[in-house]
Amino acid sequence: MTTPRNSIDRADEAQLLATIDRWVEREVTPRVKEFDHADRWPAELVEQMKELGLFGATVSPDYGGLGLPARTYAEIVMRISSVWMALTGIFNSHLMLALAVEKFGTEPQRRHWLPKFASGEVRGGLALTEPDAGTDLQAIRLTARREGDHYVLNGTKTWISNGIEGSCFALLAKTNPQAAPRYSGMSLFIAPKGPGFRVGRKLEKLGYKSIDSGELIFEDYRLPADHLIGEVEGRGFTQVAGGLELGRINVAARGVGIAEGALRLATSYAQIRKTFGKPICEHQAIQLKLAEMATRARAARLLTLDAADAFDRGERCDLEAGMAKYFSSEAALENSIESMRIHGAYGYSKEYDIERLYRDAPLTCIGEGTNEMQRIIIARQWIKRNAVL
Repeated sequence: MTTPRNSIDRADEAQLLATIDRWVEREVTPRVKEFDHADRWPAELVEQMKELGLFGATVSPDYGGLGLPARTYAEIVMRISSVWMALTGIFNSHLMLALAVEKFGTEPQRRHWLPKFASGEVRGGLALTEPDAGTDLQAIRLTARREGDHYVLNGTKTWISNGIEGSCFALLAKTNPQAAPRYSGMSLFIAPKGPGFRVGRKLEKLGYKSIDSGELIFEDYRLPADHLIGEVEGRGFTQVAGGLELGRINVAARGVGIAEGALRLATSYAQIRKTFGKPICEHQAIQLKLAEMATRARAARLLTLDAADAFDRGERCDLEAGMAKYFSSEAALENSIESMRIHGAYGYSKEYDIERLYRDAPLTCIGEGTNEMQRIIIARQWIKRNAVL
């Protein structure tokens, strides 16, 4: 028996999505090149996202959030990502922090932190990855040693979204480095910035500009014991894994947005650009590309919404989320490349938007588990669901 998650009236959803569309058209599109090319934190747009309620999009209304279902959340991410994916990362990572607290935290933790997360007063993300631990999270080295009513943490995190501009993170640490199996010695903490917690360098990236990716360094960083999510040690790995389904759905939605955005740009350009006396969209070679791009974008959208619907029904959906993330990210990459080819030399120019989608797309194939790992997860779950008795 599964328990349905958040729901929304269709009329309310339509109104919300129309509001997002207007905001993207009026505020994001005219300024995206300015922020992206300068790799500048979009402070003005972040304030507008706070007003739109995006930092509490999936947080329960009981704690001040919008309480949106995953399907509506995915639709929002698709719309914004079709113009500028980086903006979605600012609230996507933050909402994963909020999800960990809402799903696994104690009631006092929820009451204290979730209203601040939902309003955007406190913003942050997930701090999982380390220099020698990415896909293999059980290999992390950051330690949390209990000392009375505090924990003392030492170690380093890297590639942390919102690491510089954010102020609080869901921090994965080893409370028992000798535990066997390794995952049983891992715990997840609510870690606000303070003494002993400093930011290292900002990591320069090919794309995904303006959202900061940084190193976080912990040197005898002291945390009150009540900042341990759930206040029971050894559950951190399970708590992180519990958020991966929604995390992969949002990366899939980003991929859909890029795939659809690249298709839209190519379709428009192909009707304006002329060669040999006619628009290039009338040449069969371009038509073949557009047909493949449209099919990929449509299939990616349907896979992502299917995974979101399964999540909203309260079902286990690691298979569906993995399929959506894998296919949608590859669709984003292929469509951005094909759109650039349709644009010709102009596609290689910073004057045209396609170059930004081309730079942003590869990240979707890496984030929330590489696509190589996704295929392994898909295969294992497929076999498990179709076991020969």
